[in-house]
Amino acid sequence: MNNEMIKSFLDDHDYDIRKSHNGRWIDQKCTMDVLCVVADCIMEYTNDKTDKSFTVNDIWHSEYTVENVQEIFNKPNPDKKASNEYDKYFGQPIKLLDSAGVIHGEKNKRGYTYSIVNKEILEYISFRERNSFNFLCLYIEKVLKDSGIYEMFEHFFKMQNKNSFNELKKGYCRFTIDNTPINGTTECGRIFTKVLNPLACKYKKHGTVRGYLSKDIITQDMILYNQKNWRDISSEKPKNMSRNEYENKVLLKADQDYMTTYRINRAKRNLRRFNDKYHNGKTEVYDERHIKDPATQIHHIFPVSDYPTIADCLENLIALTPTQHFINAHPNNNTQYIDKSYQYICLVSKTGTIRDNLLQKNKEPVIYDFSSFQMVLSTGLNTEDFFEIKEMDFESILNKIEEYYN
Repeated sequence: MNNEMIKSFLDDHDYDIRKSHNGRWIDQKCTMDVLCVVADCIMEYTNDKTDKSFTVNDIWHSEYTVENVQEIFNKPNPDKKASNEYDKYFGQPIKLLDSAGVIHGEKNKRGYTYSIVNKEILEYISFRERNSFNFLCLYIEKVLKDSGIYEMFEHFFKMQNKNSFNELKKGYCRFTIDNTPINGTTECGRIFTKVLNPLACKYKKHGTVRGYLSKDIITQDMILYNQKNWRDISSEKPKNMSRNEYENKVLLKADQDYMTTYRINRAKRNLRRFNDKYHNGKTEVYDERHIKDPATQIHHIFPVSDYPTIADCLENLIALTPTQHFINAHPNNNTQYIDKSYQYICLVSKTGTIRDNLLQKNKEPVIYDFSSFQMVLSTGLNTEDFFEIKEMDFESILNKIEEYYN
């Protein structure tokens, strides 16, 4: 999946709000991280069966959701009294996916029952937050352009001052009130933030914070849902610890641990599922001795403990057989040790896998990203050299890898 494929999908739809009168094409809970998690929960619930229908309740009460969402986003157990919160948390991103045409909802006595329309797009969104962010930005831009109001945003991004911000916010709210059932400026303002800030982040511009023009350029950490509320922090911290210390040392570490574990497990599960479906579960490192052995092990080429920032990157994961994993990659089954010579073999093999996937040689969904592979190599080998290689130049990638292992 690449931008052109996503744009082609979006171009097949008319998102003009003046025609649809859809005021909930995006909403307060529709952040890149929540959208990614909800898409992942849908993929897990439907279990690769595109004809399996589902409701919002089905998704939030599923075992997979309960295990992940509660800890990642500090939400109460879905089985406890949190119905309204979960209805928004899952309902709003699902409504966005429905509005975009990725899934389709039919109203019945139970409310809405949904089915998957475009599995490839949904899977792309579910793979990682970066994909979700990319889709979200392209979708927002298409809606604004179809609705004839994108020029207002372009003007603000060009001027970047209080006057242009106020004009944009008032113009967007007026447009929404005139064309949708939403009739309050407060509600418009909340949704406006979710429209403006992803684009501001994409183009490295100022956006909005607490209803006003932001002092700083919007960055990805500012558009995530899982940001700490200072009231929660104050009420939960131990009395003998400052709020800053509690937030930085306790809460941040706990949240990062939960999210990191979830992302790593998600990436490994997605790669295993992809490898089983499109490569018949075979190893990515060709070896005649193990060619018939199933690749049940998903191995980190650069270990999690040393390189946590790339631990959830598909480009850093490789499918191996048990023997390859526990004997070759980790000699004597010592998972604390990485055999450098076999690490080199894994990198060469992974380069081939990524190349074939991006060039669509096997007519399979594109799941890798060249720039992400550059980041993995640069991080793992502690160099900026790989960023100097032009897009899709795999020969130079292999030559550069060779340099670092000679």
